[in-house]
Order: sequence, then C-alpha cells, then structure tokens
Amino acid sequence: MSDSVLYELDGPLAIITINRPDAMNALDTGTKVALRDTVIGAAADPAVRAVLLTGAGDKAFCVGQDLKEHLGLLKRAEETGEAPLATVSEHYNPLVRALAGMRKPTVAAVGGVAAGAGASLAFACDFRIVAETAGFNTSFAGVALTADSGASWTLPRLVGQARATELLMFPRTVKAPEALALGLATRVVPAAELADTAREFARQLAHGPTVAYGAIKAALDFGASHTLDETLDKEDELQNLAGASEDHRIAVRAFVSKEKPVYLGR
Repeated sequence: MSDSVLYELDGPLAIITINRPDAMNALDTGTKVALRDTVIGAAADPAVRAVLLTGAGDKAFCVGQDLKEHLGLLKRAEETGEAPLATVSEHYNPLVRALAGMRKPTVAAVGGVAAGAGASLAFACDFRIVAETAGFNTSFAGVALTADSGASWTLPRLVGQARATELLMFPRTVKAPEALALGLATRVVPAAELADTAREFARQLAHGPTVAYGAIKAALDFGASHTLDETLDKEDELQNLAGASEDHRIAVRAFVSKEKPVYLGR
C-alpha cells in the first residue's frame, strides 16, 4: 500500500487515512489508486464491520484533485487526444461506489477543509463528524468543472435540490456550524476532540448489529427511487434477511434476559 493512504484495524473497525498533510491531502494518481483499492478491500472484508475515513493533519480532510499534477495531465491529454479526466471513471467512480454502496456503516472524520472530490467523499459516507474549525466547499465550478465523485447524487439528498444547486454553482466554504444546520455534518465537535469522538462513534457502529445497519442502508437507497409499494416489498425482503441473522436472535435473547447484547455482525 502507498504511504499516502494508511490502513488500521481497531477490532472490526477499519480506519483509512489519506496521508498527504503537506499537500492538504490532495489526491494525486498514486493516492487515488491506493484509496480506491483500500476502500474496496475494506468493503469486501467480512471482518470489517464499519469504516472510518479521515485525513492526516488538522488543515484538511481532503482538497480533492491534486491540481499541480492535473496541469500535467491536461497537457498530455491535449497532446495525445485522450480523455482529460479519465480519472473519474478509473478512480473516483469505483471509489465512491465502494464507499457509498458498502453494506456497513461509514463515517468521515472531517478535521479541516473538505473540497471538491474531498467533499464528495465525505458526502458519500453515512455520517460526518466535523471539527468546529472545518468546512466544506464543492469547488468544482471554481475551476470550470461539473460535480463528480457522486456529489450530484449525495448533495441533494443531504440538503435538497435547490440548496445543492446553489452550493455547486456558487462554491463557497460552508463552515461547521452552517454545515450542521444544513445537514452536511452529523455532529460538530472541538477540533481537539475530533479524533477520539469520531473513532468512538465509528467503533460503536462497528460493534452494533451491522447486518441490520446494512439492510437499513439498502432500504433507504431503494426507497429513494421507488414507489411505496415497491419499497414495502423491499422492506419485507430485507426484514427477513435481518430477522434470519444471528444478531437478531442475540438481541431478542438479551432483551428478554435484560442483558446488553454482544453482536457478532452476522
């Protein structure tokens, strides 16, 4: 694995850190490849029951595409005629599919600015624990680009269509208090408490009934684009899946015996 992406296991919790603090955790090609492959690996690993995504240092969660490298790629694209932003299909799309689509909880710990694709990665997570000194900026239109990395799908679901249009067409830094009010942040905490708070939040999820959590994610994704009748049928399917889990039996026995359940994630 590249040193630009760090991977740690804390029991069933996988902690993935974008590790380019001197570059504001910008995503050059090596980092995008490593991050994509690491997230896909965590999604596929049955021992991983939740994922915490963060950035090294306190200045940035991730500022998105490394524009210094990008200038060279644009020049090469002009010379060769290749697609100038092939990185979207090669790196960002599979990364976001894995991050948003995994049937286990995902948490972003945002300790500084999250911009462009970096903001999109945070939006693709289920929860965002945000330092009070941090903020979000879509950035794309500021460099004459459209949204990518799923922002046109995730952002309207977080803040509504009209506000998403505004934030994408008129990019600005949405600071933590406003982010909380808009629904971009799940929780805002003092910067000094971010790492511990986010880890404990994600650890609780990792030790929870993760089969049920995965079914909840699947139900919400399905319900967002289907009719009530179709969604009721999907809920029936997913409830039978969760009801057949060992975790459900553990929970019911613990409830009857007035004990705290210890879930196994299966």
